[in-house]
Amino acid sequence: MSGGLTFDIAHLLAGGLVLVSLMMLYQDRLSALINMFALHSLVLVLSVAWQAYIQDAHHLYITAAIALAFKAIVIPVGLHRMVQRLGIHRDIETAVGIGPTMLAGIGLVTLSLVLMLRVTPYADPLAREDLAFALSILLLGLLVMVTRRNAVSQAIGFMSLENGLVLAATGAKGMPLVVEFSVAFSVLIAFIVIGIFLFRIRERFDSVDVGALDDYRGEHR
Repeated sequence: MSGGLTFDIAHLLAGGLVLVSLMMLYQDRLSALINMFALHSLVLVLSVAWQAYIQDAHHLYITAAIALAFKAIVIPVGLHRMVQRLGIHRDIETAVGIGPTMLAGIGLVTLSLVLMLRVTPYADPLAREDLAFALSILLLGLLVMVTRRNAVSQAIGFMSLENGLVLAATGAKGMPLVVEFSVAFSVLIAFIVIGIFLFRIRERFDSVDVGALDDYRGEHR
C-alpha cells in the first residue's frame, strides 16, 4: 500500500474522532450522548487497529480489542442501564448554550492544531499530526465536562478525554503492553467508582445534577 494512502486513512480516522468529539458537544439527551461515546470508542478502535497495521505492532491489536470490548460495548451498555435505574431520561442541563459551546470547541481544535504543529516541526509527520488531533480530543473532552451539569455526562466527557490519550500513545509508535492493560483496568475501575458515586448522589439528593451539590454547600451558580 502506498505511503500516501496509509497517511490519508490514518488522518481520516483521527479526524473522525475529532468530528465525533464535536458532535458530543451538541447532544442534549443522555441516551444520545452515550451512543455518541460508543461511536467515539468504535472509531478509536479502528484508528488503533490501523496504527497496528502500518507500524507492524501486533500488540496494538490487543489495545484495539480491549477498547472494543470495554469502551465500545461494556461501558455504553452499563451507562444505559445505569440511566434507566436512576430514572434520568431527560434533557441534559448545560452550563453554557450549545452555540457558544460549539464555537469554543472549534476554537480549541484550531488552537491544538496550530500549537502542536509549531512545537513538533522535526517529529515524524504521522505521529505529529496524530498528537495534534489527540490534543483536540482531550480539550473537547474537558469542554464536555465543564459545560454539563449532569454527573453522567461529565463522566462521559472524562472517558472521551481518555480516548484522546490512547490515540496519542498509539500514534507515537505505541506503548508497552503492560501500560495498555493498566490504562484499561484504570478506566474500568473509574467506571465502577463513578457508578457507585452516581447512585449515592441520587439517593442523597434525588438528582444527579451537580448543581444540587452546590445548593447543599450553600453555593449558587
